[in-house]
Amino acid sequence: MGLQMVLPSWQDKGFGGRVRAALWLETVVGEGEIFTKTELRKAFPDVAQIDRRVRELRDYGWKIDTNRDDPSLNLDEQRYVSRGAEVWISGQAKLAKHKTSLSGAERDKIFLADNYQCRTCGIGAGEAYDGGVMLAKLDVARRTVCSADGTSVIQFVTECNRCRVGGGVREVDLVGFLAVVKALAPLERQVLAEWMEADRREQGHLEKLWGVYRTLPEESRAAVKQAVSSDEE
Repeated sequence: MGLQMVLPSWQDKGFGGRVRAALWLETVVGEGEIFTKTELRKAFPDVAQIDRRVRELRDYGWKIDTNRDDPSLNLDEQRYVSRGAEVWISGQAKLAKHKTSLSGAERDKIFLADNYQCRTCGIGAGEAYDGGVMLAKLDVARRTVCSADGTSVIQFVTECNRCRVGGGVREVDLVGFLAVVKALAPLERQVLAEWMEADRREQGHLEKLWGVYRTLPEESRAAVKQAVSSDEE
């Protein structure tokens, strides 16, 4: 059994408010759990603007959702989704912020490159989800990309708030994906290239038929199966 790293105490006032807040989230709240502003302020009565210190953790790769990100949360609630940089380690915080913080212009550049669409579900900014009640809001999400030399880098992508809920920081095996792409047959690669150029995938005739077939009741599916079989004979 490997040794488990013991984290510093979040009550150690030798650390600043941001570091103490990070340690509190890790050791008291726990990933995936909900905490309230009241609980936060009660834990840090001696730290001015502790809410702001928690918000600052997002600049270091920490994912902390509010009601804006996750409508299931109450206004007073936040969910600690996933850890970012270990800001309590000397040098880690500065390096992480340099890599992950974004200016407004940089965010706009990412939105433009992604055609102002969520790269997970494809919805555009301000469009209504199924049901027509909730409108999509776009944000910038982080992806950990494993490159050919074995290192991991943080890259950014547009994602809507609904897809971000509970998603954490997703990892991309770029090397493995490229290997699969290179192994495609020429015709398959041509089709994929057309989808990438259009930045959308159109369903073929057979795929549309399959989509309708899947919705049919059992008796109707049997009739279609029989029709296909009889045509083959």
